[in-house]
Amino acid sequence: MSNARRKIAIYCRQCGERFILRASEQKGKWNSGFKRCICNNEDQFDVEIQC
Repeated sequence: MSNARRKIAIYCRQCGERFILRASEQKGKWNSGFKRCICNNEDQFDVEIQC
């Protein structure tokens, strides 16, 4: 298991809000602790890994 942390950008598909967070990779998925957008959207997001 890798404990490397990277920046990720999370884009809300409903309101267009963008969040830049640090995330760690666990079991092939990136976990940042992000749960919900300010518009209460909980599952319609685009996630992009930043360098």
